[in-house]
Amino acid sequence: MKSIFISFDQVYYEQVQAILTLNHVRGFTGWESVIGRGSKTGEPHYGTHAWPTLNTAIITVVDDNKVKPILEALKELDATSNVLGIRAFVWNIEDMY
Repeated sequence: MKSIFISFDQVYYEQVQAILTLNHVRGFTGWESVIGRGSKTGEPHYGTHAWPTLNTAIITVVDDNKVKPILEALKELDATSNVLGIRAFVWNIEDMY
């Protein structure tokens, strides 16, 4: 099992949900308002007057074979804009109940 943490501009929420649904991912936990700044490009997302946009984050636990198609779909979505941004990180899950 793997955990995928996805941080993305709020405008992508429906598309990220669709990617998870298309890959038969039902369970996830999400945070609606996440602040951040990209490591290479893009505008800061601080939810302030100067930088009003925010990010959203989702974490899910999936079977190993679902990771690659999800990451590929997220990368394809990320390529649609140089400003908005999506990042996904994968961790091994040692145990769960």
